Amino acid sequence: MEYTSIGESCSVVSGGTPSRSKNEYWENGNIPWIKIGNIKSKYVNEYDELITEQGLNNSSAKLLKKGTILYTIFATLGEVGILDIEACTNQAIAGINITNPRITTDYLYYYLKSKKDYVNNIGRGVAQNNINLTTLKNFEIPLIDVDKQLNIVEILEKVERMICLKEKEIDDLDLLIKARFIEMFGDPVTDTKNWGQTLLKEHLESIKYGTSTPPIFTDDGYAFIRATNIKNGKIVTNDMKYIPQEEADRLEKCKLSGGEIIIVRSGVNAGDTCVVTDEYIGQYAGYDMILVLSSDLHPVFFNTLINTEYMDKVVKPLTRRAAQPHLNSEQTQRLPIIEVPFELQEQFADFVQQVDKSRFDIKKSIIELEREVVYD
Repeated sequence: MEYTSIGESCSVVSGGTPSRSKNEYWENGNIPWIKIGNIKSKYVNEYDELITEQGLNNSSAKLLKKGTILYTIFATLGEVGILDIEACTNQAIAGINITNPRITTDYLYYYLKSKKDYVNNIGRGVAQNNINLTTLKNFEIPLIDVDKQLNIVEILEKVERMICLKEKEIDDLDLLIKARFIEMFGDPVTDTKNWGQTLLKEHLESIKYGTSTPPIFTDDGYAFIRATNIKNGKIVTNDMKYIPQEEADRLEKCKLSGGEIIIVRSGVNAGDTCVVTDEYIGQYAGYDMILVLSSDLHPVFFNTLINTEYMDKVVKPLTRRAAQPHLNSEQTQRLPIIEVPFELQEQFADFVQQVDKSRFDIKKSIIELEREVVYD
């Protein structure tokens, strides 16, 4: 098979960030400025910030045309999108424009998606996960007939639509859990079912902070769960870091035995929570708060309670009392919790377990769909 490289068949540039100290680079801006968090789907047209012409002209930012492929090269590696508007990006994103007429945009988009594990293996172990433009330009692309490229893209788009439907099913299951919680227990903020409320500290065996010293990471070893691994009340493996045995020995206080609650204590995700499930027994919490609940408060019940409207109405406002979003131990211990009999908490946890089985089956089918597709 014939191959070419990205550097041979594309022009590649990185973005930049205008100085934050120059108000004239940001105020009343009219040029979209894309960050990694804006790359959420195939086509990218959403943005949080705008820069001015001055900001563009006095920084390393570059104006990219519609149709440019965006590829993340710093921190979160291997995310891909196709720019659906004219925009600039920050330095964590490379802009790729195809110059070889034998390569279609959609084909290169899907091929780059297939390289995510590869690029993360290259970047793993670096203090700040990253690859440089030279590495990206050296990526090899299989050169096949355009008709075959179009056929591959058609198949992949069909699979993606099926995956989207499956992911929608998972989202619906999450909504079902929250609806069941409200049906059984009412609104935990206003206690609409008159259970009565006590402070969380009355239901704690212990609460402690994780480490304040960043460990040395390795390619494998023990999972080191950080704020970025806590999403929607669960632990996710995206961008999971790992620590070697010597670091694990040093971080003994962060070792997990299962059933704990981890609460993110600072940053944009402050207040987010998860239950430590069985597969993370013996692994390590990172920098956040680790709670061991007493026997009268079920971890699944408590975690779901926190992730209802309670999160936005009670928890998140507490985190905004400092310049940097932050939640401390004292604030956490003073959270008001509805007093639900433990047997009802257990009934709810059993329901969640059944829903989680359905979620697992759906995720398994998604993995099987993804494996059906051969990119290279």
